[in-house]
Amino acid sequence: HVQLVESGGGSVQPGGSLRLSCTVSGVTLEHADMGWYRQGPDNECDLLSTVSYDGSTYYHDSVKGRFTISQDNAKMTVYLQMNSLKPDDTGVYYCVDHNDYGSGTCGGRGQGTQVTVS
Repeated sequence: HVQLVESGGGSVQPGGSLRLSCTVSGVTLEHADMGWYRQGPDNECDLLSTVSYDGSTYYHDSVKGRFTISQDNAKMTVYLQMNSLKPDDTGVYYCVDHNDYGSGTCGGRGQGTQVTVS
């Protein structure tokens, strides 16, 4: 049974930081390709960052230099460190297993975690 549970969101002022966590079960992170998506006020899902099983990463231009994705296989958790936050970063953040999409929002399986920057 696959579960992806997001946490770590909150309300911060512009320039602040948050670290999001995605704790997984039923997923072998060593073999996974994981991504973080944001659903903004327009309800569109934007792919912000990915980390692959080989350690390679991807960042959307809007977050390069500000966000860092990482994973801790022993803790079965994928992180998204977000620094220098901007109001445009506001939204609900979801983590997604690109090898096993769920039927939830943005292809995830969890409830997401709300980030508000204002």
